[in-house]
Amino acid sequence: MKSEKEKMLSGEPYLPVGKELFLERQKAKEKIFEFNNLSPLKIKERHELIKPLFGKTKGTFYLEPPFRCDYGFNIEIGKNFYANYNFLVLDAAKVKIGDHVMIGPNVSLITVNHPIDKDFRKEGYEISKEIVIEDNVWICANVNVNPGVTIGANSIIGSGSVVTKNIPENVIAAGNPCKVLREITEKDRTDFQETLK
Repeated sequence: MKSEKEKMLSGEPYLPVGKELFLERQKAKEKIFEFNNLSPLKIKERHELIKPLFGKTKGTFYLEPPFRCDYGFNIEIGKNFYANYNFLVLDAAKVKIGDHVMIGPNVSLITVNHPIDKDFRKEGYEISKEIVIEDNVWICANVNVNPGVTIGANSIIGSGSVVTKNIPENVIAAGNPCKVLREITEKDRTDFQETLK
């Protein structure tokens, strides 16, 4: 018989109230509490404290406190990752973040969902689906990303968006629900080059 943690990790309905998952969340909360309350001058110490919480990291990354997550072990972070204030990750399922990803303030990545049926919801069931943020994505301020979503490489998610479906590569998308507004083109590069002159 599978444990509730095994069910959670395999994407099956699970009950998060058991001792094993409770202790995993408590362990993460202790580490995060310490991280969020260190002096702003202790940048190296903050990094060394939070890095072991994650399932996988690659190269450099930086999180502005406060940061919150459920478990940490389900979070994979690529190199040169930056997250601004109030980054929230409910990581009952994997959250895979690629290289050179930027996260604005007040962004939430939510892998967890609850049953529509009220009786199963009252029993406390949850189900989770993986979130994937591919390389070079910029997620602007106040964005919510829902369970099961993949955001394609190089794309930008506009402020205040609620991302309920997959977003392709190389686009600007925004809104509630989030929709593709346009492709990112070579003109975006040349226009910005002009501003640098």
